[in-house]
Amino acid sequence: MKIFKTLLMAQLLTAIILAALTVSALVIYSQQLVENRERNARNTIEQILSHHLSGDAKVLSRQLDRSFELQSLRISQLDGTVLHEQNSARTSTTAAMWALQTAGSQFRPVLLRSEEHGIQLSYQLNHQPMLAPLQQLGFILLLAPFIIGWLTVIIAKSSINRSYRKTSRAVNQLIDGFIQDPQKAEPNWNNIPPEFSDINVALQKLANYSKKQYSEMTTAAYQIAEEAYKDPVTELPNRNRFVQYYEDHCKVSKDTDFGVFAITRCTELQSLNQTRGYQEGDQYIKDVSNIVRKVADAYKDARIFRLNSSDFGILLPRITPKEAENFALQLQSRFNEYQKNAELDSIAYTGLVTYESGKALGELLAVADTSISLAQTKQTNAWHLQKDSAGLEMASSGYGNQNWRNVIEDVLNNNRITLLTQLIQPSNRSAKAYSEILVRFKTQENQVLPTASFLAMAEKLDKIIDVDRLIIETALTTIKNRNLQDQYFGLNLSPRCVHDDQFVIWLERRLLKDAHIAAKLIFEVSEFGLQQNLKTSKRFIDMIHRAGARITVEKFGVGITSFKFFRDLKPDFVKMDGSYTRRIDEDKNNQYFMRLMIDLAHRIGVGVFAESVETQEEKHMLESLFIDGNQGYYVGKPTPI
Repeated sequence: MKIFKTLLMAQLLTAIILAALTVSALVIYSQQLVENRERNARNTIEQILSHHLSGDAKVLSRQLDRSFELQSLRISQLDGTVLHEQNSARTSTTAAMWALQTAGSQFRPVLLRSEEHGIQLSYQLNHQPMLAPLQQLGFILLLAPFIIGWLTVIIAKSSINRSYRKTSRAVNQLIDGFIQDPQKAEPNWNNIPPEFSDINVALQKLANYSKKQYSEMTTAAYQIAEEAYKDPVTELPNRNRFVQYYEDHCKVSKDTDFGVFAITRCTELQSLNQTRGYQEGDQYIKDVSNIVRKVADAYKDARIFRLNSSDFGILLPRITPKEAENFALQLQSRFNEYQKNAELDSIAYTGLVTYESGKALGELLAVADTSISLAQTKQTNAWHLQKDSAGLEMASSGYGNQNWRNVIEDVLNNNRITLLTQLIQPSNRSAKAYSEILVRFKTQENQVLPTASFLAMAEKLDKIIDVDRLIIETALTTIKNRNLQDQYFGLNLSPRCVHDDQFVIWLERRLLKDAHIAAKLIFEVSEFGLQQNLKTSKRFIDMIHRAGARITVEKFGVGITSFKFFRDLKPDFVKMDGSYTRRIDEDKNNQYFMRLMIDLAHRIGVGVFAESVETQEEKHMLESLFIDGNQGYYVGKPTPI
């Protein structure tokens, strides 16, 4: 449009210049004609006047009219007496005459005197008949540049519009092609007309920039997608990738496929996180993942995934159950070696199940999970392979639960537990502290069961109260038999026991039976467990205090606790959750919160302990905040009672 406007202005200016030149030429030509005519007329009239003998003014007038077309005529004597006067009725001024007058030509009457005849003439020629054709010609010549200019503009506009349309189509085709496939071969830039070379250059720059941006965005999107499907600790594919891979390669496989799927569960993760800190927990997970990788690398097309915080999923395509048993044996052997070095009760248990293409993922996971439950009832780091033919029947009938029930009953009936203690080290001489009693459960083969799994299954199978009774009874008997009545010990209770009336009655009677030992006991209950029912929690704490024992609220700080909680329940101690202890020497927020809670607790006579203390820096920081006691692997590891 800018080009068209420029062309229009140029054509208009050209037309104006041509019109001005045409008018000027016409005026000059007309002026010459008028001057020649005036000169010839004067000579002729002088001749007529010199030969006029009659002296009759009318005769002279008729003679002049026959010779010239006069605009006006006056014949008078020398003294001014008018003898004859006439004026033409056609007195209009033509455009040509106006132009001549504007240019300087004066159409004034001409005065001639004849002394011989005693008369004088005043006349003015009528030039209109002569100038009329010139006026028409001038009008035509005046319009011609404008007409030619407008025709040129119209033709030019039409040509420009065609170029614009062609360019627009070419640009749209280039843009559409780039949008559909930005990475395709270089487009044909010659489709754009040469007169729009600037657009061509601009489009090439834009295309190159867009390709670069698209490439960067594609790379970034791929990296983000990969990160979303990757576990940050082990860098293994996560559960989302596992589900995607299984649906694409196993469930809807065109070819009949088979193999073994295994879940390896890291049973010590929760315990490590609580006792040694999350750094140790992460390192434990990395070590287990490395062991699984090394064993699985020997099997073609094996895939490993981290399904959740404690579970690894392993797909072993096209291997037989016998080969799967060899895989599991190698895995168990590696776990046993690692267990000795790590000083742990166990490392991981593995549940295996065979599969064929088309198998629903949910069913496969359920059978593998049940296989893990069965493996946990065997020796340490054991495994269990369940063939798919009986897997659904086993899972639906609760065979895994029943096996756990038998194991728990065996532990209860035969007192298969071992007691350990872990010291809470007081920060100063005036602070009161104790040693927490920890429990390990064993099978008939004297293999240690995973503590977290055992307690979870006992809770699930409604055996947790019986388990807590066994632990308390064993602890009281051990303290009495080994003459440890002068030491303070802490015992963990499940939330269900706190809110069970029959258990509370039993516990009160049992403590009153050994009152001198009860005075040395501190019962630990989680903050969450107490908050489930504050009324029954207060009743339980009041009973503990009547029996001479004390109460510690453990895992403190993870729930929503108010000052009313302290005032109503009146615990003796609180044990801050390990998440506030880890790296407290670097975390200003945790320092502030811990100092606030310690100050509040001390004002109402409650002692404060810290757990999961793993470094000297953490211990020093906590002591500077006036903590009453520290517990963790840096302070002391669990030892037999």
